[in-house]
Amino acid sequence: MNHMTIGEVSSAFQISTRMLRYYEKIGLIESTRKEGYAYRVYDARTVRKVQQIIILRKLQIPLKHIRCMMEGNREETIQILETRIQDMNENVQSVHAMKKALEKLLEMFREDTSDKDYMRFVQEDTIVELTEFLPLEKHHLKGAHKMSMAKEMVEKGNCVRIVLLPPCTVAAFQFEGDDPEEKVGETMNEFIRSTGLYGIKPDARLFGFNNPEPEPGNDHHGYEDWVTIPDDMDVPEPLVKKHFDGGLYAAYTINFPDFYEWSFLQEWVRNNEKYEEDYRDYLEEHLNWVYSSHMGWPENGIDGKIDLLLPIKPR
Repeated sequence: MNHMTIGEVSSAFQISTRMLRYYEKIGLIESTRKEGYAYRVYDARTVRKVQQIIILRKLQIPLKHIRCMMEGNREETIQILETRIQDMNENVQSVHAMKKALEKLLEMFREDTSDKDYMRFVQEDTIVELTEFLPLEKHHLKGAHKMSMAKEMVEKGNCVRIVLLPPCTVAAFQFEGDDPEEKVGETMNEFIRSTGLYGIKPDARLFGFNNPEPEPGNDHHGYEDWVTIPDDMDVPEPLVKKHFDGGLYAAYTINFPDFYEWSFLQEWVRNNEKYEEDYRDYLEEHLNWVYSSHMGWPENGIDGKIDLLLPIKPR
């Protein structure tokens, strides 16, 4: 096949169409508009690039470094790979040192069964020496190399929050077609800046969700944005004014564009003993979006992340 649609590439490599559009937006890949097609297609060369990006991301190489590698700078590519290997070696050494200290501590606890202050072992010179060069913060042990998959899931699970979104009034805009997230984002950006919304409502929040959901064989889907507004605020067309009832959600923060983390959050809810899924719209809250839009997206602005919000209810 000479060309593949965005949906076919998404299905072939099991990545979202949104991620493909993001790769295109930052210049890693390019698409074309083939005659007779209403949507973008990728040629064989670009499909190979997508596969290369996926492989390098699985090796936990950042996108900015992948860009450099794809631009053909061999010396910088070698340096990037050497640094990645060095990071892995440091992680392995840290994990080995931690394991050795834990084994020694366990040995001390098992050997002394007296009722004395057994926690004194934690201050033993041997333990101090073994842990001297270990970092204090766990995030210094990078990526999947610092733990098994099971332990990683436990730590990620500890980052899930239970939040209650209050009822609110929102200005809403929905678009179905090519690049729906970008289209609704542009419209919301204009609304926020033209109305000075942040000045009127500094606690304004922006949510988005698929509407309608992507379907197999259809490269188009829809997306809808909501921005919270004062109850008495007028909303110009094409936006519409809506009421959101709020509700209970499991929340998990991601970096853009790591939307594959939705599968983790779904799994977390499925295995939760206290909560179960409540079948309403999944939401994505774009953190710091309203502020950044109001300020004209400054280069040194606040970092923006996304909260994945999965609706839940008590079991």
